[in-house]
Amino acid sequence: MNNAGITIDRTVAKMTDEDWQRVIAVNLSGAFFMAQAAVEYMIQRGHGRVINMSSAIGETGNIGQVNYAASKSGLFGLTKSLARETLFQRHRAEHPVGEGIGLTVNAVTPGYIATDMMATIPDKVLDRIRTQIPVGRLGTPEEIARVVAFLAADASSYITGQVWAVNGGLDM
Repeated sequence: MNNAGITIDRTVAKMTDEDWQRVIAVNLSGAFFMAQAAVEYMIQRGHGRVINMSSAIGETGNIGQVNYAASKSGLFGLTKSLARETLFQRHRAEHPVGEGIGLTVNAVTPGYIATDMMATIPDKVLDRIRTQIPVGRLGTPEEIARVVAFLAADASSYITGQVWAVNGGLDM
């Protein structure tokens, strides 16, 4: 699972080249290089799972987070393209598509989750965030983990190239 993620929040006018490059390097390039190494092995085996951890901000955008939003939305294209490519490469490696549990590539887009990172946000801001979430609360790490566990399981072998929103309806 590719779940590295950092933020360096600044408006576009104040964002430096380094701010942009560092977030893209960790959040998007890191996922690419990890998947590249893992997929080679998975293709040889004929099966495996890649799960990219994106963010609802990749779908909705956010003030002061153009670098973060761009990196997380970039994971959508990475996920879909890699899903197609792994099927192609698997077939070329003489592991016919359709046999076994296969090799799948999917992404999960959490919304606002009750983690240590969210604990640093002032209560007034958290109250405003909760009003933007249709279910009216932050998600839990366990809710994200259940979706990831399902996508990693053999039971999800017919699901690939998909982006799973786990965000309380934030992206509706």
